[in-house]
Formats: sequence, C-alpha cells, structure tokens
Amino acid sequence: MQRARQRVVEAAEQGARLICLPELFCSIYFCQQEDTRYFELAEPIPGYTTDFFSRLAKTANSVLVVPVFERSETGIYYNSLVVINRDGAIAGMYRKMHIPNDPQFQEKYYFTPGDLGFQAIQTPFGKIGPMICWDQWFPEAARLCALDGANVLIYPTAIGWLPGEKEGESKVYLDSWKTVQRGHAIANGVYTATVNRVGVEPDQSGNSEIEFWGHSFIADPRGRIISEASGEEEEIIYGRIEPELIFATRQTWPFFRDRRVDAYHKIVE
Repeated sequence: MQRARQRVVEAAEQGARLICLPELFCSIYFCQQEDTRYFELAEPIPGYTTDFFSRLAKTANSVLVVPVFERSETGIYYNSLVVINRDGAIAGMYRKMHIPNDPQFQEKYYFTPGDLGFQAIQTPFGKIGPMICWDQWFPEAARLCALDGANVLIYPTAIGWLPGEKEGESKVYLDSWKTVQRGHAIANGVYTATVNRVGVEPDQSGNSEIEFWGHSFIADPRGRIISEASGEEEEIIYGRIEPELIFATRQTWPFFRDRRVDAYHKIVE
C-alpha cells in the first residue's frame, strides 16, 4: 500500500491527472493456486483500501483507478476496481465480467463473474471505461464501454508467461495481447491504457511461477502506441489524452455511423 502510494504521488507530481494501478496490486497474485486462506485478503467496498486511496486522491488532485479484491455484503467475492475522483468520492466501480480458469490463473475458484455490466464512468477529465485483464480480449466489452461514452478504455492487468513459454512462442503471445487492444482503440476511436504487473512471482508451494511480462502501454485512437514500459522493471508511463484526436479519427473512420445493429442479433444467442 505504501509502495503504491509513493508511485501515485510521483505520477501526480509529474502532472498525471488519471492514474491506474495494476490488477490485485495489494498482494501477490494468489490465483496461482487454490487456497481458502486467500479469501482473508478480501475486503468490502468501501473499506480500508478505498478509504486509503480516497484520502490520497484529494492530496494528489488526481482521479485514481484502484483494483480491490472485494467481499460483498452477501459474502460473494469479486475481482473489482473503484474509480475515485480527486475530491475523494467514489465515482463508480466495476466487477470483472470475464473470469479465466487456466493453469496458474485459477480465478474461477475465487471470483464470481461481475454483475455491474460494462459502463463508462464520468470523471472530471472525461468518461473512462474500466475493465480488468481477461476482459481485454473481448471486443464486445470494449464496444459497449465506447458506446456509453468512454474516451479511454483502462485495463488493470496481471498477465505473463508460465515456465517454458518464454522460450517458445513468447513474442507471439505478447504481440497478440498488444494487437487485440490496439484493435479496440481503432474499432472504437478511443484510447486504451493497459497496466500490467512485471517480474517473477513464484507460487506459494515454490513449485512453479509466473513471469509477468510488463509492457504496460497506452494506444491512441489510431492504434499507435504512444507510451510503453519495458518487460524488465517497474515503471510509470505517461500519455496525453487528446479529445480532438478522438473526434478527428471518428470522422475519418466512422465505424459507429456504419454499424448494422439490425443484423447483429445472433451475437447474443
């Protein structure tokens, strides 16, 4: 928590007015294994973490996107985030809709799929569409946030290689991950901002590990990467959101105008 506070303050001092932390940043990535002890990490919203960052948002004069392992009032657990305005008030929240279940990404054991839908949340700096990690592969999610008015899609993330993958098709996986999100930017005429973990985390048995590949990046509405982190160390990256570029891009590529919603009914079957 203190480490995150230091980095938020640093970003704010450099002029950042919208700041996002990585997925489940308050702890190790505990989903590498199934263990009931990790439910003790969950907390309500509002709760300790949101209160901590609400105070910080006021002193930093910035909007904060803060992931939280949420325990709801009904005892259901979600992979969530809150958007905190610079006055410290919670502007909105999101619960991860798409929950993966892969080797060492055993999230279905811990999280119930979200029930708040895909939405744009109003902030003093425009509307943002927050989603989380696995959501970033689904074009429908990006489209719904953009149609709701989001100017930037934001994805707190924890993704990387399992042992042996980096020596194989590592570049293909990483390139696919970047490409699909650049595609969301192009298809919707918006910015995308993806905030990933970086470095190696062993599971608690010590028998395996994930190397989170970093490469957090920001893409503009034409799919150009305007800022990108390395894959080796923790960094803060910065990018400027230009509303004029969004409007100009949508004039050149009027995808929203030419949509055929009358022909898309099978997509929900």
